[in-house]
Amino acid sequence: MYFDFGTPLALAIIGIGFMAVMFGMQKLLAPRNPYQRKLTPYECGEPPTGKAWINFNVRFYLIALIFVVFEVEVAFLYPVAVVYMDWIRRGQRLYVLTEILIFLGILLVGLIYVWVKHDLEWLKKVPE
Repeated sequence: MYFDFGTPLALAIIGIGFMAVMFGMQKLLAPRNPYQRKLTPYECGEPPTGKAWINFNVRFYLIALIFVVFEVEVAFLYPVAVVYMDWIRRGQRLYVLTEILIFLGILLVGLIYVWVKHDLEWLKKVPE
């Protein structure tokens, strides 16, 4: 019974040993030349301005979440499109087309809901 755990244990020991060797080689062989410009944070090739600890607009997270939801939902259409011709050959054309249209309708209702609530606008108007 204990022999069954031998292979994973050996692989874990080999993996940990390999990581230790790589970290040791990095410490020995990596060039060490720290200076002020090299230690500054990299910000898309531009010199950093201001502090790094700033608050992001909550709108960013909402728009990102909406994007991810719709992107994942649209990604579900790809497998259906791949096997659609196979379903047509089996005589399930209207059934599958109805399912696809219902799915797209649900997505459209979600998009209309988000649009009506003005959640896609970056600068939301404050009622006066």
